[in-house]
Amino acid sequence: MTTQERSDSSDRKPRPGKFVWFEHVSRDAKKAQEFYGDVLGWKTEPWGDSTYDMILAGDTLDTMIGSYAEPASEREKPHWIGYVSVEDVDAAAASAAANGGKIVEAPHDLAGVGRAARIADPQGAELCLFKNAEGDPADPPATEPPPPRRFFWNELHTSDVESALSFYEKVLGFTHQTLDMGPAGNYYILSKGGVGRGGVTGHLPAGMPPHWLPYVEVDDPDATIARARKLGAKIPTAPEDIPGVGRFGVLEDPTGAVLAVMKAQPPTEGHA
Repeated sequence: MTTQERSDSSDRKPRPGKFVWFEHVSRDAKKAQEFYGDVLGWKTEPWGDSTYDMILAGDTLDTMIGSYAEPASEREKPHWIGYVSVEDVDAAAASAAANGGKIVEAPHDLAGVGRAARIADPQGAELCLFKNAEGDPADPPATEPPPPRRFFWNELHTSDVESALSFYEKVLGFTHQTLDMGPAGNYYILSKGGVGRGGVTGHLPAGMPPHWLPYVEVDDPDATIARARKLGAKIPTAPEDIPGVGRFGVLEDPTGAVLAVMKAQPPTEGHA
């Protein structure tokens, strides 16, 4: 785990509630790296002598957005996991446990980087808590679409929306706004400090456990999904429009990890 983007230090400060890093966890990082290099144009950069390879959205180190990591156990299935910025990792982890969640990986220091922990909410969806020693990178301008090839949203798919909203309010301080999506039901925008950071939905595909689904900005979701399918991905959700939000699709990469891609419209109130 390292900093998301090594931008000018004047831009960096704690931004609690922001998802600042994403890890692809699988036993076949090389297969994932090749796939995402072809589908999203991501580059890979080794991190020292370790097997923890960085994901670059561009050609330089200041475009680092995530990494590839090995699972902690044989039982752990391939997945993406997000890191959310918190004021105090130990306090947030303790709050998660006290409010029906679970500490999956106890708070620990990351040398020269910060402090982290991994938790599961009461329904079993996991994410990582993170305190960056250098502060978090600035958000992109609110009036512009997210930068291409970068993560910009994280969406919780859960079996119990009300319980999840209560849990993340207590543990991470998220407030929420309810959006009526018509036949699709309600969608909930999670915010902290007046900035939208993620979403919550009760749409949980059959056989899929509760999980967080990261979103990556792309120029053409249809072309991206078609390329992913050609390279061996399954497509749980074909490209479709979300009125007022953008066009998106969902892919399951050849290792089994699931990711959404979207061409977002310029953000409106409630989105970061």
